[in-house]
Parts: sequence; C-alpha cells; structure tokens
Amino acid sequence: MNKTIRRASVFALLLVLALLVRATWVQFYDGKALADDNDNRRNAIQTYSRPLGNIIVAGNAITGSTRTKGSDLAYKRTYTDGKLYAAVTGYASQAYAPTQLEGIYQDLLNGTDNKLKTVMDTLTGERADPGDVLTTIDPDVQKAAYRALGGTKGAAVAMDPKTGRILAVVSTPSYDPDSLTDANTAGSAWKQLNADKAKPLTNRALRQPLPPGSTFKLVVAAAALEDGLYKNVGDPTDSPDPYTPPGTTHVLVNENASAPCRNASIRVALQYSCNNVFGHMAVQLGQDKVKAMAEKFGFNDDKQDVPVRAYASVYPSGMDQAQTAYSGIGQFDVTATPLQMAMVSAAIANGGKLVSPHMVSQITDSGGDVLQNYDDSADSKEIVSSSTAEQLQSAMETVVKDGTGTNALIDGVTVGGKTGTAQHGENNSKTPYAWFTSFGKSDSSGKEVAVAVMVEQSDAARSEVSGNGLAAPVAKAMMQAALK
Repeated sequence: MNKTIRRASVFALLLVLALLVRATWVQFYDGKALADDNDNRRNAIQTYSRPLGNIIVAGNAITGSTRTKGSDLAYKRTYTDGKLYAAVTGYASQAYAPTQLEGIYQDLLNGTDNKLKTVMDTLTGERADPGDVLTTIDPDVQKAAYRALGGTKGAAVAMDPKTGRILAVVSTPSYDPDSLTDANTAGSAWKQLNADKAKPLTNRALRQPLPPGSTFKLVVAAAALEDGLYKNVGDPTDSPDPYTPPGTTHVLVNENASAPCRNASIRVALQYSCNNVFGHMAVQLGQDKVKAMAEKFGFNDDKQDVPVRAYASVYPSGMDQAQTAYSGIGQFDVTATPLQMAMVSAAIANGGKLVSPHMVSQITDSGGDVLQNYDDSADSKEIVSSSTAEQLQSAMETVVKDGTGTNALIDGVTVGGKTGTAQHGENNSKTPYAWFTSFGKSDSSGKEVAVAVMVEQSDAARSEVSGNGLAAPVAKAMMQAALK
C-alpha cells in the first residue's frame, strides 16, 4: 500500500476514534452537567410543563400553579397569602433559582426526586407525579406574628419546646413571591426588591444574626449554675456596682441606675437586667466556659438546618477580659438569630432538653403516602440539668411578673421571658435592636410554646425602644395564638 495512503488512513482512523471518545465523554460525563445547567432552557420547560406539587400549612395548600399564555413554560407557581408565608416558602421562579422550602424540595415538588419513582417510571424514564411538603407552621401563630410586627423591620420565631415543631417563621417587611414567578416580569421585580433599603428578601428570622443584647444573659446564667459558680438563682452574686471590667476604664453601667444590682442574685439580675452582674459573671467564668454553654444551645453551628439552612449565631473566641465582660451582656461580637434565641427559651422550658427545631413534618407522594416523617426523626439533647432549667424558668417568670417583661403577661398562662435592648453602631449611635425571648404554658391545658422576637427598626422614638416596649407585645400575641 502506498505509504501516503496508509498514513492518511491511520490519521483518519485516529480522528474517528477521537470523535468517538469525545462523543462518549459528552454523553456520559458532560451530559449530566449540561442537563443540570441553570442556563439550559429545557430544564425550565420540563419543570414548568405541568403543575408543581404544593407546600401545605394545616392541611391547606399555600402554593399552586396556573396555566400561562404565549410561553413555552406551560405553568407558573402561584401563592396564597404570599407575603405572610414568604419566609417559609421562599419562591419558585421561572427566571431564578428557588429558595427556602421551594429550593430544598424542588426535586420533590417538580417530580424528579427518586423517592417518587415507581418501577415503571424507572424503566420508561418518565417523570413521576410531584409530591407535597407538609409544614409544621400554625397559621394562627404565623398571622399573629405578622400582624403584630406590622410595619416594623423585624422577625419572629415560635416553636413547640416538647416536639421541636416550628409554629411560625416571620420576617418583615416581607415581599410577594408571586412577583418573581413569571419569567417575563421577574426581572423588574427582582431589581426593585434588591434596591429596597429595607431588604425584604432577607429572611431575618433565620438568616440575619444580630447582637442579642440582654437575652444572652440566660446563656451566661445557665453556665454559672451548671459550673457551680452559683448554686441557686436566689444566692447573692459577687457583683460590684459600678463594675469596670479588667483592661479598660469604661464602666459597665446599668440601664436602670436605681436598680438593686450590687451583688444581686441571678433572679434579681435577670429581673432588672443588671449588666454589672452578667458582665462580671462572664469574666469569672471565662470565655471558654461561656462559649461551651453557648454552643450547647446552638451557637457557632454553621449546619443548623430546619431544613432551610439558618445562618450561624456566633459566640466569639480570642477575647480579652473586657471584651468577655461585654459578651456576657450579648454585645461585642456576639450575634444571634431569632431562631437561636427561641431555641434557648425552648430548652429551658423543656426541662433543659432541646428538641431539634424543624418546620417540615412530612413529605408525601402525589397520592398522599408518606415518604419521610420528620417528626419521628426529631432528636433531643440535654443542654442543662433539669434543676438548672427549673431555676431559670422561675427566674424568667419573675422577669415577666415583676421585672422588665411585664408586657408579655397573659391571663391563664405561665409566662417566662427575658428582654434585650442591643446597642447598635459606634458608641450606640444608631437605633438599638429590641429583643424578647420567652416561653408560655397554659395553666389549663399544659400546652407550651417558646418564642423569640427581634425588632430591628420601628417608628418608635429612640427613648422608647426596648424589648418590653416593642418585642414583648409581639411575643404575647404569638403565645396567645399558640395556646388558645
């Protein structure tokens, strides 16, 4: 054979082999990546070729799907009371990636989750009928929180201390997820929402940790009792007033200068929210012991899934003694979400045990058969002893009956709480954050609830910003709705 022809034949054969290798690579390796690419229009066409499954609250769907006109995307998502439930559902958009429960369960809701497939679906490659997500949300508690927060910038979370079921997740100002569902109009709505200085797309309940102020004193008190620094909430503490932390000349002052805070017991110190007591107590314990207790409650956990991933609440390390003192009153670099502070009250109310918080009870297939029951898998862990929990419950009840949290009193309900007013800005130059965390137990039914509320910004005058004035009434409304 002619040498030139032979070489050309070998070269052509190599080209064919290269093409076969490349085609195989694209089909079996790149194929999935290309199919899953967010810019692949065929994915959106398939997802919205028929109605999605639904997110359910108390047996009623708060989502739906409606037929579109003049689009290759046959259906789009719709929402019932979208602003009310936006912090729970998130949005499923033809133009943007889904968020919150819509994002966590997008495969279940569009029918591509393997849990939904029958043997026939597997053989034929057909997409299964979509499933549904059943939430733990109580619509009455959700509505109470949303209405009570009103026009403020803030958030609230309620949960059942015994089961970990989250009863409400509210963030204000909210937004209408319907505005983001249609590809033709989502772009302008997206720009408008992101340009809004109030940040309505931010889920303040789960994903915006802020200084918790004096609500964090519950964590320091728990550490002191568990460590044995003080054996009883009624024992006097070693607490000079005024108190100047080591390494600074800055005096740690109390909001109420006439409060009996010198050597006050933990009960009295919580009742009057004595900064000198808890600042000094944090220094006495040392940052490592306070941090250990904070982490038992859930701080510094960057994998807190409910199942939406909550941002980590932070108790810092590497502080000097002055900074440790300020961390003891929920300042310096301490941050918390409303979810985290609801967990603190829930653990105290539940005898020292924290049940994993979750806002989905079940996922089901299209026929209603349960694919997974999250209530059954909710685990618990001991945060503090039952003795410590009982003492802190009693002290928190004193806060509401005779202390800084009287706006949370409810007839026929045993209420315990802790107020917080967290400084904001250099030299406290900006409006403080108002906090309230609490538990309520019905005297007649024994039903319980734990709540945390944070008001970031309101129309109240700066002098009127307080946990009792702004946050406690919201918590009261939520507890009343949960315990009725």
